[in-house]
Amino acid sequence: MHGYAITERVEQISRDVLRIEAGSLYPALHRMEEAGWVRSEWDVSDNNRRARFYTITGAGRRRLAEEEEHWTRLTGAVERVLRLA
Repeated sequence: MHGYAITERVEQISRDVLRIEAGSLYPALHRMEEAGWVRSEWDVSDNNRRARFYTITGAGRRRLAEEEEHWTRLTGAVERVLRLA
């Protein structure tokens, strides 16, 4: 997906709870590309504009699994704290 499509998809899936600003998305995508978690290539979007399309790599999938595991532990800990508060 290209950057704008990623933003739209996140908003759609989250039912507009999560919003990503371009000023945050593109620097994050560049950092992820430098880390080898995504790769990009130039192509033409659906509205016939030149855009950079991003694809997750094998290393990116492994990193995503690590982050999901960390997120699960973190949210579980917060939930336990809130129940005891």
